[in-house]
Amino acid sequence: MKIYFEDIYVSTSKQFELVDITDKVEEAVKKSGVTNGMCLIFVAHSTAALVANEHERGLMEDILTKIKEFVEPSRGWKHNLIDDNAHAHLGSTFLGADRVFPIRNGRLVRGTWQNIFLVELDGPRSERHITIEIIGE
Repeated sequence: MKIYFEDIYVSTSKQFELVDITDKVEEAVKKSGVTNGMCLIFVAHSTAALVANEHERGLMEDILTKIKEFVEPSRGWKHNLIDDNAHAHLGSTFLGADRVFPIRNGRLVRGTWQNIFLVELDGPRSERHITIEIIGE
């Protein structure tokens, strides 16, 4: 069994943003040499998340609109007394910091329209750290 790690870094330019990392994840799968297994993607931040969905501008804007409605950035959250970013922590909590995809025949298994996105909830940030772990044969 092989275990392969790769760290990628992404910068963001907006407070709320979706950054497509699909190509970077697929490149890591190829480099790993794993034919069949699993790919774990983990964002090492408590104010960012990962999602899988279609890379279509209108949908991406809709996703961000719904996230903003859900986390209510202007609400008087108690954590805002410390960092003024409670909405980002809440969004990360409910969206999740990780995603797992199968690997079959050396390729990441995902739906036709499924891409992998970093969800920036507290940007802009010069660097977001994402760990990719690939396990298999």
